[in-house]
Amino acid sequence: MKLWGGRFTGETNEQVYQFNASIGFDKRFFEQDIRGSIAHAGMLAKQGIITAEEGQAIKNGLDSILEDIKQGRLAIDETAEDIHSFVEAELTSRIGEAGKKLHTGRSRNDQVALDMRLYTRDYIDSLDPVIRKLLGTLYRIMSENTQTYMPGFTHLQKAQPVTLAHHLGAYFEMFRRDRSRLADIRKRMNYCPLGSGALAGTTYPLDREYTAEVLGFDGPTLNSMDSVSDRDYIIELLSALATIMMHLSRFSEEIIIWNTNEYRFIEIDDAYSTGSSIMPQKKNPDIAELVRGKTGRVYGALMSMLTSLKGLPLAYNKDMQEDKEVFFDASDTVISCLELFDGMLATLRFNKENMLKSAAGGFTNATDAADYLVGKGVPFRDAHTIVGKLVLFCLKRNIALDEMSIEDYKAISPVFEPDVYDAISIRSCVERRNTIGAPGPEAMKKILEEYRKYL
Repeated sequence: MKLWGGRFTGETNEQVYQFNASIGFDKRFFEQDIRGSIAHAGMLAKQGIITAEEGQAIKNGLDSILEDIKQGRLAIDETAEDIHSFVEAELTSRIGEAGKKLHTGRSRNDQVALDMRLYTRDYIDSLDPVIRKLLGTLYRIMSENTQTYMPGFTHLQKAQPVTLAHHLGAYFEMFRRDRSRLADIRKRMNYCPLGSGALAGTTYPLDREYTAEVLGFDGPTLNSMDSVSDRDYIIELLSALATIMMHLSRFSEEIIIWNTNEYRFIEIDDAYSTGSSIMPQKKNPDIAELVRGKTGRVYGALMSMLTSLKGLPLAYNKDMQEDKEVFFDASDTVISCLELFDGMLATLRFNKENMLKSAAGGFTNATDAADYLVGKGVPFRDAHTIVGKLVLFCLKRNIALDEMSIEDYKAISPVFEPDVYDAISIRSCVERRNTIGAPGPEAMKKILEEYRKYL
């Protein structure tokens, strides 16, 4: 059934019809479309635009359609133009003439705008616990590894020793901000466009505040042209999803590096890795690599939406139909990546001895050697130069700072005493750093308590 056939005398070209149709993807909206229609019919009856009996018949019919689709008793007709025309045609076939009154006071423009907002809001609500679960996994691993020492890196070179808890805490912060961004987007987009009509409202005495309240919105949108042509909340959400994927991709990159034979910081569980078809020794970090790869897919969805909307005049244009497929693909991708990444992370085994051994190499304690000299009254700039000479001395002999004799230390600077060895031990390097946000045990204890309360 076409909702617009009266003005036309000829048949639409079949290829044009298929090109124009959206049922193949907007059928996802069936639940949101029916929820919106039930609210709209209730408002029409409340306002006396249709009778109470007609309103009840419409509600009953829509309830039965929703239940039948969910239970698999009713298949969505793929030959329908879109989900809106399918639901309305099915309703009319079930309840008769009253079904034809459902569309009173609305357009497909505000109807699809409503469906998209409802779907987007539902998606954010379903995504939040997935991110929270990942945060819970991070918190558990952090709690268990406050004394698991490892090298911290800058420029992919060993820099200073940290703990695994501290390293993973950086990702906790990233995903916590991601969760906050989603909450902000939900709040900003939670206004109801239904009742805006095609672009200029309607002459019917609609109660838009009532419809908004029934559907759980904070109120109605305030400009009908903006209501039907606004998709910036989709751009916001895709931007947030792209940021989530960027964080997952960075984390995946580290897991891939840590899994190499050169690092051997971790072992990935068999359930989250695969082998090679030709090399029997291989155990590949496929999940991490796929998450890293799928990040580009979500970035593409964001760029697609920005490009589709950049030149559109007010108000509604058919170009906006392009918002759905890219959003659906990106939203599915993000949820699956988060769930699989969380499963992989939760089952990782950390090789603590390898991490400690790596932290002890690469002069990660050089800064602490300089701080030791500062504590003895040496200006930091001079201390920096002295420690640079220490490192050069060690490099020539292929030894670490803690392998130097006290005589070698004193030959470079007489300020050094035997207590330098304690000052530059990996444990001391970490445990003395207790300012807010540092890896020391006192600082980390406070942060973990903060995270516990947050979760």
